[in-house]
Amino acid sequence: MTRFAKTMMGITAGVVLSAGLIGSAAAQQNELFPLMQRWGNVEYEMQGDAQQRAFESLVKEADTLAQRYPDNAHVLTAQGVVLASYAKAKGGLGALDLAKQARKALERAIQIDPQGENGSAYVTLGALYQHAPGWPIAFGDDDKAGELLKRAVEIRPDGIDTNFYYAQYLEDQGQHAEARQYAERAVKGQARKGRASDEALRQEVRQWLARHG
Repeated sequence: MTRFAKTMMGITAGVVLSAGLIGSAAAQQNELFPLMQRWGNVEYEMQGDAQQRAFESLVKEADTLAQRYPDNAHVLTAQGVVLASYAKAKGGLGALDLAKQARKALERAIQIDPQGENGSAYVTLGALYQHAPGWPIAFGDDDKAGELLKRAVEIRPDGIDTNFYYAQYLEDQGQHAEARQYAERAVKGQARKGRASDEALRQEVRQWLARHG
């Protein structure tokens, strides 16, 4: 539990315009994009109790959207991202329950969209499997985490988030040289349009590389 609470990182959401139903596209443009913009601000600019309160509010908004659009992969991915970030901020038993909710939303998103929101759902889900406790406490599984994170890189090989979280996984597995290669790819990665959180993550990658020599 402590390992999960301390190491679960915020995940950058890859929200792009849907080619699906008009109602789903409207939800994304008018409701989902602002939600994820606020998520980025809360994840990277807030701390402590204020951050937890902000995440709680975002989770309620994401849950409402998911109830309204239960088959929208964009909405479900965003819901999973927000839940995972809140789990990291909250810690304790509540964090584990939130992580399970996040996993359910992300697995459903991937079922609907096998590309997993251009890899973003795979990044978040892989990090959850990597950092959650294993059985019988929870669902943590290093092998599963590796598969999901590698898939994210395959889908979006120039992503800042896809490369960085795979680098962290490889570092945890003791594959230091390969981990550094992916972290360096993350620094050179492509920031997504309208995603200030990608640049914040790029700075985090630089700091990670400095710490790991």
